[in-house]
Formats: sequence, C-alpha cells, structure tokens
Amino acid sequence: MSGRLKIALTKGRLQDKSVALFEQMGLDCAPVKEPGRRLIHQLPNYPLDVVLAKAPDVITYVEHGVCDLGVVGKDTVLEKGGSFYEVLDLGFGRCRFALAVKVGSDFYGTYKTRRIASKYPEVTRAFFEKKGMDVEIIKIEGSVELAPILGLADGIVDIVETGATLRENGLEPIEDVAQVSARLIVNTASMKLYKREILEFIGRCQQTLDSRK
Repeated sequence: MSGRLKIALTKGRLQDKSVALFEQMGLDCAPVKEPGRRLIHQLPNYPLDVVLAKAPDVITYVEHGVCDLGVVGKDTVLEKGGSFYEVLDLGFGRCRFALAVKVGSDFYGTYKTRRIASKYPEVTRAFFEKKGMDVEIIKIEGSVELAPILGLADGIVDIVETGATLRENGLEPIEDVAQVSARLIVNTASMKLYKREILEFIGRCQQTLDSRK
C-alpha cells in the first residue's frame, strides 16, 4: 500500500452526493467530477483514490479487498449481502422498499400462494420469511410495475421514493419492507491493516454529517 486508501463509489446520484460530502470535508474532488476515461481518480489533497462502479460491484471490490472502503445503498447491501463492515449511515439517497399491489385488491385476504415480482428477490424472500408466508418470487429486470398490470404477479416489492410511478400505474404501497439510504462500508482486513487512516476518514465523515444537522 502506498499510504493511499481506495474507495469505490456507486455511480449516479450516490456518486454526486458522495462528492458533495467529500467536498464539504475539504477534499478536492475535481478529478472525480471530470473523470474523462480514467477509471481510478487520485484526490490531490487527501490520500484517497476513487473508483466509480455499479452498486453490486462496489460490494464486490470492497469484499475482495481491492478497495478499502465503499459507498453503496442499503438496498444493495440487503440484496447482495457479503462480508464487510457497515460503519456509517450517510443519510442521503433515502427511500424505502415497499410491498405494492393493485389499488383495491385484498392481498392478505386469500390463502393461495401469492406471486411477488421484484428486482430484489433476496430482500423479498427475507421479508416474507419473517411473516411466515410462502410466496412465489419472480425476478424482473425492467419495470416491475408491469407484472401486476399484466396479471403475472399479485404484488411487487420495489424501491419507492414518491410513489408517483405506482399511482400512475394503478398500484399502491400497502406495507414498508425496509428503509434505505447510502452506507459507508469497509473491508474487514483493511480495517485491521489501516485502522488509523480508516478511522480518521470515518471520523471526518461523521463530523461533517453532524454539522449538517
């Protein structure tokens, strides 16, 4: 190790929010904001290299130790799991997992095995296992709202922010499944090897988050 930590950021909105947090911490994020074709970006004024990745890959990179830290949504943590430390709720990217059904349908009022469509089969499975309910889970890659409309599923488990997309498609959330926000995760071996550097970075994050309250 060259004395520099590596952090994987989830591309998109979480990347923008992460950069805003880092800049508030005093980190120069110019290389990340103008990435060009480079895949790893060195911050000029802090010993941190930034890797931009898709959410599931952030977990993979951190879990395998090629990145020491990562910023990823709790939705991906719940779905993908893995062996790492979840050290901080960063407070941004807030939304929720919800169970939604067609407006007016009585989801719980039948004994038949219900079919649930979701991009998040593991989150869905865990939710219904806690309830002791036997459901059939259908994994959908695209617009999950289509499944109840087409009669493929009795309900969906999906991320809900405003609920506008559900309403426009004749669906309504009937139960929250889990709250979601961005989390800072740390590789387990890195936490031992670079404890001082990582704790200093976590401390700076926490201090900045506290100053926002």
